[in-house]
Amino acid sequence: MKTILCYGDSNTWGYSPHDKCRFGPNLRWTGVLQNNLGDQFRIIEEGLNGRTTVWDDPIEGFKNGMNYLIPCLESHKPLDLITIMLGTNDLKCRFSVSAYDIAESVGVLIKHVQQSTVGSNETGPFILLMAPPPLANLGDNEEMFQGGFEKSQLFGRNYRRKAMEMGCEFLDASKFIKSSDLDGIHFEQEEHRKLGEAVSQKITAIFQ
Repeated sequence: MKTILCYGDSNTWGYSPHDKCRFGPNLRWTGVLQNNLGDQFRIIEEGLNGRTTVWDDPIEGFKNGMNYLIPCLESHKPLDLITIMLGTNDLKCRFSVSAYDIAESVGVLIKHVQQSTVGSNETGPFILLMAPPPLANLGDNEEMFQGGFEKSQLFGRNYRRKAMEMGCEFLDASKFIKSSDLDGIHFEQEEHRKLGEAVSQKITAIFQ
């Protein structure tokens, strides 16, 4: 059995833009991924609302993805593959970072995974870097994410560059899904389905 850790933010947690609750297990993209891959794979969800790449959030707190990554890997090892989809929360204007630097921050996470010994043979597991889709109509979130819409348009190319530099697998989520116009940030149910199917196809190809 292959063990896959899905490390992300509220869109991995399964936040619904309709009612601000959590989609059911089988409706989240990670649940769709599990159903598509079948019993030969074990999917571990590690989504946290508001999680950043490497930044301490002065308002929400305890959201730094780097701080939790290493103990998370250790607690779930051995791992065969980890997906990383982070960066959307880094677009908040309180962090004042560019799309380029967000990709560089993701690179810090990738480096730690590659240097770990949490893989099945005490090596680093496969890594699938996923670029989040661009923001949509932000509505009430416009001020919090001021300038973020333009930056998010650059995620695909910057994440692809970083994946190539670090020798890991890459998937651009914007090729399959879009963020909801209900809040500009989260995925609607149908987008979860499409993303789960796209990731399952990618992971199947990786292990073939």
